[in-house]
Amino acid sequence: QSGPFQWDTFEIPKNNPWQSRMRCTGLDFTPDGKAAIISCWDGDVWRVNGINDNQATTVRWQRIASGLFQPLGIKLIGKDIHVSCRDQIVKLVDLNGDGETDFYQNFNSDHQVTEHFHEFAMGLQSDEQGNLYYAKSGRHARTALVPHHGTLIKVSADGKKSEILGKGFRAANGICRNPDGTFFVTDQEGYWNPMNRVNHVIPGDRFYGNMWGYGAPKDSSDSLMEQPLCWVDKKFDRSPAELLWIDSKKWGPLKGQLMHVSYGHGRMQIVPYETIKGQMQGGMVQLPIPDLPTGTMRGRFHPGDQQLYICGMSAWGTSRRQEPGGFYRIRATGEPFYLPIGLNAHSGGVNITFSDPLDPKSINELAKQFQVRTWALKRTERYGSKHYDERSHAITDATLSKDGTILKLKIDDMQPVWQMSIKYQLKSKTGKSVEGEIQNTIHHLAKNRHP
Repeated sequence: QSGPFQWDTFEIPKNNPWQSRMRCTGLDFTPDGKAAIISCWDGDVWRVNGINDNQATTVRWQRIASGLFQPLGIKLIGKDIHVSCRDQIVKLVDLNGDGETDFYQNFNSDHQVTEHFHEFAMGLQSDEQGNLYYAKSGRHARTALVPHHGTLIKVSADGKKSEILGKGFRAANGICRNPDGTFFVTDQEGYWNPMNRVNHVIPGDRFYGNMWGYGAPKDSSDSLMEQPLCWVDKKFDRSPAELLWIDSKKWGPLKGQLMHVSYGHGRMQIVPYETIKGQMQGGMVQLPIPDLPTGTMRGRFHPGDQQLYICGMSAWGTSRRQEPGGFYRIRATGEPFYLPIGLNAHSGGVNITFSDPLDPKSINELAKQFQVRTWALKRTERYGSKHYDERSHAITDATLSKDGTILKLKIDDMQPVWQMSIKYQLKSKTGKSVEGEIQNTIHHLAKNRHP
């Protein structure tokens, strides 16, 4: 492997004594970083020992819990292991110090569970006070029966109380808690969701689009739902999973950026965004690594080696089915990334900030070969949406900032749009080919920022 990223695959114990399927769904690290705790969809929780060497891939798996109801998230608060299940949040208690669970403490069982297959409880995050957060999916193509259907839920630090922070989700596969107390929650294409979406959730009585979620307004107008940070075309990612913040110094100029992991295609994407008139908007661009063997579900940066660890699985809804599940490490090598980390839409075009300097001499010629397309979607009770009013746009001018990192594209007839695709091929300052695709949403245009 060469380039800005290298990736490692940890062997999973597929041939274990219990014949348990290793479909990995939740991930966190012990405080000392020496072990990972991983949940599997079929009900097990495993401790993965030996994660303390940036290059080592030989680890030891120990099953520490079993019999849980579809666990889809793990969060450690100190040494306490919390598991989000379909019916409850469980705290795993080891009474004799052998590493295995002796007591399954029902930390919170406010979960409102009906018989529908699709109503998973997804992800698990915490805040500084010890409160926990997860997302509860709706009933696919049926109306909600209980208030928890299609919601983001907060559980108090003592486990005694639950509170709904957002509603109108369809199938929210994981959550990201932000430093300001807001959240990012993904959702899947389907009925009342014309395409996959990344939602910026501000806690409160806000509605995020699924008319079959509990508490939906009677009026289905688009103006009555919160708009997403971006719509994500199913060809770009057929099933989004969880977002996380890059907080690793080893990831250089990507530190502080938002990242998405894809269940649908087993890949990772940077999520550049901006805020105009109080509305977040932005898009996605893929990291330059091959798709992983499974869909990816959860990711966390290791507290020691500061690299990205990801767990995933294969089931319905993903194109990556080479293995039943997987545990991976993505390492930044120190080489330049040449990835878009900033995206600004304005009346004169788009400004794209790259992580590393580009070649100024080739910009104008190559930029005119970009493929820029836009299209609209229609949100209805039907499943998904085709593309409407699909158009191509010409780039009439391109300039580069003095430091070589901000590419300023002049694009005629810029308008707010459901989806935009920018396919680019450039050269780095050292002559290396730089190519990719940005897919984004524009809700508002700033004033002309083109020189």
